[in-house]
Amino acid sequence: MSQPRNPRSNIEIIADILRVLRLGETGKTEIRATVQLDREQAGNYLNWLLETGLLEEAGKEIDMPAYKITRKGLNLLSKIEQIREMLPPGEAMDTLRRSGIIETIGLENGAAEPTQKD
Repeated sequence: MSQPRNPRSNIEIIADILRVLRLGETGKTEIRATVQLDREQAGNYLNWLLETGLLEEAGKEIDMPAYKITRKGLNLLSKIEQIREMLPPGEAMDTLRRSGIIETIGLENGAAEPTQKD
């Protein structure tokens, strides 16, 4: 029997989406499959990422929007990855909160946070 997967935090899901987009323009279906989100979750995260300027629409992929990461999104992803490399897995999120990075991008106390059912 496989062990249940630990739920991912919003910041981990956001980082996963940004990693996919760092490789190039991608549509919602590929993002959903790669990051393992259902349709509603993917829509919530993509809308939030668009609103906060971490990604932008890049045209159409078979009549559906394709997305690409922005400079702001690349900067955030770089910071998240640097912190994760320096700290044990359980401490990375606490450090992100204390550092103010999460507040800077509006994940707490401000912007509507993407909803998570993961």
